[in-house]
Amino acid sequence: MKNTYRELIEQTYYFPQDGFDLKDGYLEFNNVDLAGLIKKYGTPFRLTYLPKIRSQIKKARTYFSKAIEEYNYKGKYEFCYCTKCCHFSHVVRTALKENVSLETSSSFDIDLIERLYENERFSNDKVIVHNGYKTDNYIQKIGRLHKAGFKNSITVLDSALELPKLEALDVEGPIKIGLRISIEEEPQAAYYTSRLGINKREILDLVKEKIIGNPKFELVMVHFFVDSGINDNLYYWGEFQKGLSLYTQIKKLVPGLNSLNIGGGFPIRNSLGFEYDYQYIINEIVRNVKETCNEAGVEEPDLYTEFGKYTVGESGAVIFQVLEQKQQNDAEMWYIIDNSLMNTIPDAWSINEKFILLPLNKWENMFKRVNIGGISCDHSDYYNSEQLNQQILLPGYSDKDEEPLYIGFFHTGAYQDSISGYGGIKHCLIPSPRQVVVDMDENGNLVDKVYRDEQTVDNMLNILGYND
Repeated sequence: MKNTYRELIEQTYYFPQDGFDLKDGYLEFNNVDLAGLIKKYGTPFRLTYLPKIRSQIKKARTYFSKAIEEYNYKGKYEFCYCTKCCHFSHVVRTALKENVSLETSSSFDIDLIERLYENERFSNDKVIVHNGYKTDNYIQKIGRLHKAGFKNSITVLDSALELPKLEALDVEGPIKIGLRISIEEEPQAAYYTSRLGINKREILDLVKEKIIGNPKFELVMVHFFVDSGINDNLYYWGEFQKGLSLYTQIKKLVPGLNSLNIGGGFPIRNSLGFEYDYQYIINEIVRNVKETCNEAGVEEPDLYTEFGKYTVGESGAVIFQVLEQKQQNDAEMWYIIDNSLMNTIPDAWSINEKFILLPLNKWENMFKRVNIGGISCDHSDYYNSEQLNQQILLPGYSDKDEEPLYIGFFHTGAYQDSISGYGGIKHCLIPSPRQVVVDMDENGNLVDKVYRDEQTVDNMLNILGYND
């Protein structure tokens, strides 16, 4: 019996599935002809499929709309895109087509907002949530937004020391602020309490002593964030209930408080066997908020989320060619690809993040266990995290084959470019790959273009100072 790679996948998972299908023996990603892109652009290249971003935003809003209707919830839902997940203009502009609010994390994010405003892609009546540690430069730029008429700018305090700095800003009218609650980390974490946010024991005193009665501030939001994301486990729901309890206590002190920012993110598919009931989790969030507020006798807040990875993660892919297969011993076969994994998907190397790995061709070949290796000189430049086994199963091939084997890592759209430092210096001076963007025109046809070509030698040497 011939154990083909296609048979392996079809017996192990439901396949085809959303975003992945075979056509004429080649893998398609969201109906994008990957084989055609390889012929057109070569490898390696990073792919961004923009329509997926808009569909993810619509899905989240639908989930919350259904939950709000089911529980007769009185508050509204606001979708924020956190720019730190992917700052590229084509990504942010695509999200803005769905009328999202934005979340910032650093001072340069304010310059990004201002550039969007200058280009008439973002209006000054939109909600902006300012998170992160507020450096003096960050706070001054927040003040600049206020002077430009951004009255729905909400500065979430990460530290009590940020309050007097905001108070010193020369702006008209009260500054809308929020309070980030510091949470207890998961039991396996290296520390007990998050460095982010304000200690629970200090928040109420801060509200009573520094915020209530201060004409410079309008407290409108409490921010609750679990770094590991929104998960259906005892840890998450325990911290969530603590956050809700604190919200209701603050609400009784400050009746104008009207928003609860859930923070944290939804997981995305990191394998073909991924299962997560988004609607159930959102129903539980809405139900818990409603019940807690009703029991405390306070109004139900508007709900904010800051979905970044969920918004853009599944829009991305990185496509490689296998350059060589190396049988290093009786048990270990290595597939060497035409770039560095450390440079292109750094989360896999640094925090053991999993991504969907699939071949683009040769699905009718027999499968074999392999490891994936990059072309850098670092022994850590490899990938072997796969749900089926610690080693990866991919189609075998012959060195005499006319067509090489192509593989892709999928759902890589969040963080990978920013963490690897897009356009900068890479490990072993291996260049950033070409970036290809696929969008849909007004007639529903897919259109691809090169956003940036592969990084050049001259670009790197210029950064390093060799062109002086």
